[in-house]
Amino acid sequence: MIKVEVAERIIKAYDIRGLVGSEINEEFCFATGSAFARFLELEREPSTILIGEDMRPSSQSLATAFSDGVMSQGFDVIRIGLASTDQLYFASGSLNFPGAMFTASHNPAQYNGIKLCKSGARPVGQDSGLNWIKNSILSGMPIVNRPPGIERSEDLLDKYVDYLFSLFDLDFSTGRELNIVIDAGNGMAGHTAPEVFKRISGRKTELFFELDGNFPNHEANPIDPKNLRDLQKTVLKKRADIGLAFDGDADRCFLIDENGALVSPSALTALIASIELEKDPGAKIIYNLISSKAVPEIIEEQGGVALRSRVGHSFIKKLMADSGAIFGGEHSGHFYFAKFWCADSGMLAALYALAALKNSDKNLSEILQPFNRYSQSGEINIEVTDVGEAIAKVRILFPTPDFEHDELDGVTISSQAWWLNLRPSNTEPLLRLNVEADKLADMEKIRDRVLDLFG
Repeated sequence: MIKVEVAERIIKAYDIRGLVGSEINEEFCFATGSAFARFLELEREPSTILIGEDMRPSSQSLATAFSDGVMSQGFDVIRIGLASTDQLYFASGSLNFPGAMFTASHNPAQYNGIKLCKSGARPVGQDSGLNWIKNSILSGMPIVNRPPGIERSEDLLDKYVDYLFSLFDLDFSTGRELNIVIDAGNGMAGHTAPEVFKRISGRKTELFFELDGNFPNHEANPIDPKNLRDLQKTVLKKRADIGLAFDGDADRCFLIDENGALVSPSALTALIASIELEKDPGAKIIYNLISSKAVPEIIEEQGGVALRSRVGHSFIKKLMADSGAIFGGEHSGHFYFAKFWCADSGMLAALYALAALKNSDKNLSEILQPFNRYSQSGEINIEVTDVGEAIAKVRILFPTPDFEHDELDGVTISSQAWWLNLRPSNTEPLLRLNVEADKLADMEKIRDRVLDLFG
């Protein structure tokens, strides 16, 4: 029997994520697979579901239980085996089947989870299916008077890699020889990157490519600066042109420049937006609300239309589909492409950066310099006992009408010279703070005033 409080806790805004055993186990995954199939039937979706899994020790058994639940409803299953999340999205987009990816992304080893999508890699979020699935799980499984479905396996890695390179009018095997360092963090980039980077000329250094869901070297969470230290040291030691850091399921990518400095994901968003707008003048580009204000400025300077979104892949994907936007970037390192079924791909974002280097004689820092206009705090996690009370304290610290308040996602407070956003995490029991200002001293002052509220 699935407990209500467990289902409420682990079925989140845009995916399912929780502790293995006590929250996510075979019983839960069987029930979720069954409920997902019933949801897809109501949505008149295809009756075949794709299932991918990451390298966590629990992923295979949980995926098998989910598959059994799917087949109990008469649906068929295609297991694509070990995969990055964007590889699962490729499978869903290219085959036009719904899918389920077993991963807890950047979370520690004791977690696992499920990311769901409809055919064509269309997202399933809180308001687009997850609430229905949760209620169905809690109400129990109905008797099904139909034959069980069948399961088969298909390896789509080569087709995924072929498709990524087909999106570029560039031969990566020729031209400028690049010196590249890749940190897979013992995650799924260790599965996909070897097939990608063997097609790119130059020198490659691999860090932590062994698939190990216990993450023996560092957490596969590149948004935390301590998890980038090995990559930064190696970039400097090897005198590399670029360093690439992927998270556990390899749908996010962070860059390190030739000086060992972290590249702002907002700068990469602006770079890709500029490249896309050269091909498609006047197109719409999405940025999330914690991106640098340089991003909408650059989009509009390049003749594009900038669309602001709340944080989270299901929200950005829906806005892309509704607006016809060609690209979207999140400051958390997610990058979404209309030509990739509006899904996010860390590997595709990495290839854009490599293509920019291939097409230039400049260093990465020089290429990105025009996109770095303001001082950013980076995302700071704050542990609090009461989210609502914590946000209220910040509102009082910067009251209206002296400051503008916006509630699209958490609270965004802004003045002429700076802005901050404080929002609850959708995946962890934390508040996330981002601050940006025209000047470094102002950013540090505002950041510290907020942090001082919480000790």
